[in-house]
Amino acid sequence: MASLQRLSGLLARGNKHRSLGGGLRLFHSSCRYAAPASMGVDGGALGIKAAELKKSLATELKPIVPKEKLVFGHTFSDHMLAIPWNVKDGWGKPEIKPYGPLALDPSCSVFHYAFECFEGLKAYRDSQGQIRLFRPEKNMERMNNSVERLYLPQFDGKEVIECIKELLRVDKRWVPEGKGYSLYIRPTVISTENTLGVHRANSALLYVITSPCGPYFPTGFKAVSLYCDESNVRAWPGGVGNKKLGANYAPSVKPQVAAEKKGYQQVLWTIGEDHELMEVGTMNLFVYWRNEDGELELVTPPLDGTILPGITRDSILELTRSWGQCKVSERKINMKQVSKASDEGRLLEVFGAGTACVVTPVNRIFFQGKDYNIPLDPANPDSQAGPLTKRIYDTLYDIQYGDIPSKWSVVVD
Repeated sequence: MASLQRLSGLLARGNKHRSLGGGLRLFHSSCRYAAPASMGVDGGALGIKAAELKKSLATELKPIVPKEKLVFGHTFSDHMLAIPWNVKDGWGKPEIKPYGPLALDPSCSVFHYAFECFEGLKAYRDSQGQIRLFRPEKNMERMNNSVERLYLPQFDGKEVIECIKELLRVDKRWVPEGKGYSLYIRPTVISTENTLGVHRANSALLYVITSPCGPYFPTGFKAVSLYCDESNVRAWPGGVGNKKLGANYAPSVKPQVAAEKKGYQQVLWTIGEDHELMEVGTMNLFVYWRNEDGELELVTPPLDGTILPGITRDSILELTRSWGQCKVSERKINMKQVSKASDEGRLLEVFGAGTACVVTPVNRIFFQGKDYNIPLDPANPDSQAGPLTKRIYDTLYDIQYGDIPSKWSVVVD
């Protein structure tokens, strides 16, 4: 009870709370690819089967939008994947059908109680014209963790990937050519339970839509500025910050708009009196510095239950550890340490990482009335990224587009 009272006080005071310390220990469960029957609502023998996929294709196709005119999330392909579920019959047959509105009752619990989670991944066209996915099994793992938290039905990730591959084959003309361009894939699970009242859902829908896109930010691959928000908290211990729920994103819009009005492009999320770093916008955060022991170190906040376990984040950690260029750490880091490192000339690079943007360099951070400038690349004043950030960006891009052979790159056709 004492821990709950302290958590209540924490939320009431926004970002000016005390750390929970050892009073409340968090349990971080490992991701699972095909969810076991003991977790959430399991399809079991009534699971999704890609072999049963049926197609009802569009008779009239949309005109392709020139890739130079694409705006992230504004254009959608011809078809979508839909897989219904109900508690009596389990998962229904997957269907690829024309992209269009969903017919849902106004009382559906997704509208009233936020029974919704989603994923984001991309399809890339390589120099040979092949379509590739990047670590799609990790998205399925994370989505199964999200639906389990909402007590929505879990699924066999391998079968859903096969359905997504077929959707890509059907709509392959929507995968644009050229590095920096891709087809964004948005799997979503919602409750379709058409009754009011907060209880487990008895019906649900898994659907996938796709959207051709160019650079996520209008500025392209350019460094962005951050505003350290001291009033709002993105996630908290015991919450759902490590799940990809729509409910985590809508409350971030107001602080984002406020930061933009102050002249900054993204919010830097922190927590606690020491302003422990969490995420930047909707991205995982990385700091590259020379630590107080004199070591070159790449640091990112640990997966303590408040941080989304990003696929790009995981890839960056694995890559940089294999390079041996610096110490790579998953540990807590706060703005007092970052500001001190900046004042002492030890702060080298800061960047965000995520599927939509891949890697986004940071050139300044506003914190407690002062702008802290990030040096980027001292050897090249015109560079928009530091050497390590650029190496990570280039390597991930080359893997995603098939220029560097990797087990992470999955060929669709």
